[in-house]
Amino acid sequence: MKQIEAIIRPEKLEPLKEAFHAANVNGMNVRQVLGCGNQHGWVAHNRGTTVMINMMSKIEIKIVVADNQVEKICALIIDVVRTGEMGDGKIFIKPVDDCIRIRTGERGDIAL
Repeated sequence: MKQIEAIIRPEKLEPLKEAFHAANVNGMNVRQVLGCGNQHGWVAHNRGTTVMINMMSKIEIKIVVADNQVEKICALIIDVVRTGEMGDGKIFIKPVDDCIRIRTGERGDIAL
């Protein structure tokens, strides 16, 4: 099993949710986050003071999938959220040792 963590533009959340639903991808966690990468934000002027706004509003999505689904899900994410502009985000893939469905006690891929 792998955890796929994607940091994306906020306006891409709804299209990605729809694409996940159409592809039968379930079990997603979503958080609003602030961060910066190569984009570094922008300079703003507030009451005569120059301020570097370098923390951009992003959405973090986490899903856990079977190993054989990782490439398909990553390709889906890229297809839906890519604009070609700086700030499209990143995808991180991490190993998951186990999963337990609390209600039934099932473990492993079947618990996803």
